[in-house]
Amino acid sequence: MITAQVPDGARRVADRVRRRVPPVGVDVGLALAVTGVTVWGCYSESNPSAEAARILGGQVVTPAPSWAYSLVAAAGLALIWRRRRPRVVLSVSLAGVLAFAALGYIGYAALVIPPIALYTVALTVSTREALTLAFATLVALGGVVVAGPDRISSGDIALAGLVAVAVLAGIAGANRRRYIEAVRARSELIERTQEETTRRSVDAERLRIARELHDVVAHTMSTINVQAGVASYVTSDLPPPAAEALQAIKTASKEGLRELRAILAVLRQADDPDSKQPQPGLARLNALVAGVTAAGLPTTVVTTGRPPRVLPLTVDLAAYRIAQESLTNAIRHAGPATATVHVTYGHREVCLRITDTGSGPPPAPTLDGHGLIGMRERAAAVGGRLDAGRAPRGGFEVTAHLPLESAS
Repeated sequence: MITAQVPDGARRVADRVRRRVPPVGVDVGLALAVTGVTVWGCYSESNPSAEAARILGGQVVTPAPSWAYSLVAAAGLALIWRRRRPRVVLSVSLAGVLAFAALGYIGYAALVIPPIALYTVALTVSTREALTLAFATLVALGGVVVAGPDRISSGDIALAGLVAVAVLAGIAGANRRRYIEAVRARSELIERTQEETTRRSVDAERLRIARELHDVVAHTMSTINVQAGVASYVTSDLPPPAAEALQAIKTASKEGLRELRAILAVLRQADDPDSKQPQPGLARLNALVAGVTAAGLPTTVVTTGRPPRVLPLTVDLAAYRIAQESLTNAIRHAGPATATVHVTYGHREVCLRITDTGSGPPPAPTLDGHGLIGMRERAAAVGGRLDAGRAPRGGFEVTAHLPLESAS
């Protein structure tokens, strides 16, 4: 457990530091540290304290003047711009190191500067170009080693490994960045697609509700228009105010019905096979349950109370659609299970409770799927409410309370 926690803690600390320190601050700190170490290393190599160390490869080590270390300092300080001008920084670092060595001074410590610049270049260029620049860097630094008095040693061989590690690490970092960018882009695309799908599903359900409510209102207004016409026809001895009121009702309902039909032409879809079918209600609940049972979800209907002689059309339609959507969700998510539809008729409301014994939908941050949004909007459209969630004894449960007065 401790071994697994240490990298996570170190990663969190690194992320915290990265967020607090800007990239420019990191580059400045790195450049100053590298410059200080390499200049001090070159000075120590050019001015050995021991007398025996003054002779290297049969040659006397020549101390470098103060101005010569400015070449090493320029190579190190160039790392400040390594993110903005990586190729230029690599060229400057190589030029500073090669110039210091060309003057005949010992400065092996400065050879670590170009690999650092090479790593940054490999992060930003293609793999082929990174390998080409790595080969050129290795040849240039190898020339400094070969021309030096110490010839080839184990440290010089390690320099070749340092160049290889720098370029390979840069290539690996570039590949990781590209992978992260691809994952991020794909995640954003999936999120946008899901949002678009959700929006379209909700809009389609709202449009369906609007069409069905339109049909209900159109039916009611047609009845009003017909009844007003019949009343004015069969009662010829009505007082003038009553006759005028009936005529106004007939005219207003006829005009409203015409406008509703015009809206219907917009709401209905030409490819909607159910657009001209009678609106369903709880009277078709048994047929719905029979179809659900045939689809693999054994379902029973339990009715409590006595239904009113005429159930309001909007409530009847909303109750049927809520039961239909709930059973459809149970078929999709419950798995092998059974379902029960409880219908309770009260004096002021009709209550539906649809339960199943399945495993329910997969775990999610919220239980508000597309279907639940539509069911809640249906319940709210008639002045009711809907609750959905996991049942206390397992499975899923949808409860809707629809007032009978909302459409009367």
